[in-house]
Amino acid sequence: EYRARHVLLEKEDEAKAVVEQLKKGAKFEELAKQSKDTGSAKNGGDLDWAAAGSYVPEFSQAMTKLSKGQMTDEPVKSQFGYHIIKRTA
Repeated sequence: EYRARHVLLEKEDEAKAVVEQLKKGAKFEELAKQSKDTGSAKNGGDLDWAAAGSYVPEFSQAMTKLSKGQMTDEPVKSQFGYHIIKRTA
């Protein structure tokens, strides 16, 4: 199982802007409040513990490549929008 946070946005340019803010030191948990995924947004983007297979393939593949504490450098596109993923455990 993996534990991750994410920010889900409608447009790629919005997601890229969030990635830039994070690279400049913005807090992931704060930026996650603007996520389209309202369930995780109120928890700082936390998705809790889950098996990789419980996510859509694009999300799962990107998440499993990350080391603990690492974030995706580019937004990950899925049918839901653009994800910025941070693996926390």
